[in-house]
Amino acid sequence: MNFESTHASVPLVGLASIMRSATSGGNLRELGTLLVDRAARDPRDANALMDLATVLQLIGDRATALAVQSQALLLQQRYVLPGCAKGDGVRLLALMGPGDVAANTPLEFLVEGTDVTLEMLYVSPHLPLPGRVPEHDVLFVAGCESDENREFLRFVGELVIGWPRPVLNAPERIARLARDSASALLRAVRGIAMPTTFRVDRPTITRICEAGDQIDIQGELALPIIARPVGSHAGKGLAKLDDPSAVLAYMQEQVAPEFYLSNFVDYSSRDRLFRKYRVALIDGRPFLCHMAISSHWMIHYINAGMLESRERRAEEEEAMASFERGFAVRHASALADLHRRLSLEYVVIDCAETQGGDLLVFEVDSGAVVHALDSVDLFPYKQQPMRRVREAFREMLLRAVRCGDRGASGAS
Repeated sequence: MNFESTHASVPLVGLASIMRSATSGGNLRELGTLLVDRAARDPRDANALMDLATVLQLIGDRATALAVQSQALLLQQRYVLPGCAKGDGVRLLALMGPGDVAANTPLEFLVEGTDVTLEMLYVSPHLPLPGRVPEHDVLFVAGCESDENREFLRFVGELVIGWPRPVLNAPERIARLARDSASALLRAVRGIAMPTTFRVDRPTITRICEAGDQIDIQGELALPIIARPVGSHAGKGLAKLDDPSAVLAYMQEQVAPEFYLSNFVDYSSRDRLFRKYRVALIDGRPFLCHMAISSHWMIHYINAGMLESRERRAEEEEAMASFERGFAVRHASALADLHRRLSLEYVVIDCAETQGGDLLVFEVDSGAVVHALDSVDLFPYKQQPMRRVREAFREMLLRAVRCGDRGASGAS
């Protein structure tokens, strides 16, 4: 495909703008209807199809969304973030994999409002790299770890060998972020409590349950346990199981062939509330993106009651204001070691603090969303921290460019 002749159409709306509209009360179905009409008027309007695929995913029609996305990618593999700077800013090229909104790092939230130009190039074993690649200063591998992305990561791993520009988030390192391999990689880090996670198939779990009154794998797993289907997101299918009968009942409810199992850790504070942090690690430097507080161990920001509780928002505000002199200091050594072991320029950590003061890591992921979409009226304190995240991401790109330039000068 010759990128210079990409079909001219209405600019992409983009994931960040669509999600912002949804969170502020916009009608996604109405937007979807407009995009359908655009695509009907011009069947070559790849931007309309790509935006429609995003809308369909957000309203829950994943199967149709992926089919529409496939149509878009047959027309065009390159998509430009609307409103991107054109000039002296860093030119960032992201290698994206086909899939839903969880398949790739949501870079749009990290560059919006900056002078970074973001171009997204979709590739896969079935969508090979085009003959002409957009000019860029830095390449970012955006595909995230998942079973569906294994082929993508292997494919991109071969593509980027000898790439003439700096490459961030190497695909072979992203592949190590699976829950079981990440726990094996990080469990020995001093100051980190990350329960060993096992990937177990359905027959094995059933056989263990029927054999006795305990769940034991390699002498490391004991009830109560946390179970989740492999590939699930946002807490779908996540459960705490206290006895073998609960495990068997859970297996009857779930249809997945494989599950992640790990020990449950009670991380409640003295007030019996649970606090979960989302921390972006950018070139090894931590940034607090949100802190959710809940009376339940399974916390998701959207259901933690943060909207309804002024006291919880006040505590989150204080946590964000004091993060660099508090949380980041308490866990500086653990975070530095985590960064060294993962060797990723950008990764997001969902974590908490144990009752003994260690950093309890739930998940490390390059695809978790960090954003400033929350109501400014209710969450005014989030705007400045998220500006710092975007500034740090931009500085990371600039450092990569400078290092790349020095390498090129040295090579000559």
